[in-house]
Amino acid sequence: MLHGIDVSSHQSTFDADGLAFVFIKATEGRSYINPKQTSQASRARKAGCVVGFYHFLWPGNISAQASYFVEKCASQKHDLLAVDWETTGSGTRASNAEKDRFIREVKKLRPTHRVMLYCNRNFWLNYDTTSYAGDGLWIADYVTAGKPRIKAKWRIHQYTDRPLDKDVANFSSKAALRAWADPSRAALTADEETEDVADVADVADVRAPDEVEGGA
Repeated sequence: MLHGIDVSSHQSTFDADGLAFVFIKATEGRSYINPKQTSQASRARKAGCVVGFYHFLWPGNISAQASYFVEKCASQKHDLLAVDWETTGSGTRASNAEKDRFIREVKKLRPTHRVMLYCNRNFWLNYDTTSYAGDGLWIADYVTAGKPRIKAKWRIHQYTDRPLDKDVANFSSKAALRAWADPSRAALTADEETEDVADVADVADVRAPDEVEGGA
């Protein structure tokens, strides 16, 4: 497994030495842009990390949010993209249908990028109804790294938020992660992709009680 972190404007500086990947908050809703995302991405790139960006999803105006994200995000070709699906600061949340639509909109707007779903275990088991995670699931569950308590196939596991959000990615090497990040390289065969979808669909049999909220 590979080690990485995810940061927002609250982590203006961070140590990327020894990390394989860094995810950076880019936008939220239709009005917030992380003013530090470009410098944060530069720091991660200089350390040789695979870079990803995420959008904090609010309910409503999904197409507009998708456009806002891809237009304001400081991404480069084949950077990873993700949607952060969780409870907003006002206590609301986007619906499962809105989450699905956002991912599909971003994939349509940025076909040369992998687009992932970030959510915590509670959202995945109790609010998700379609098991749709785009190109891969990034699950938050604060337990032993690499052992999230879900049955679905996952790509990234956020296992703690102390002293900052730390993650592991289920790839054998940084080169493998970088290759997967480029959809044109077809790191997975069509048969494997079909199996992945089937694995994710299996999660419907585990709908658990409320769990600790994660936060990207």
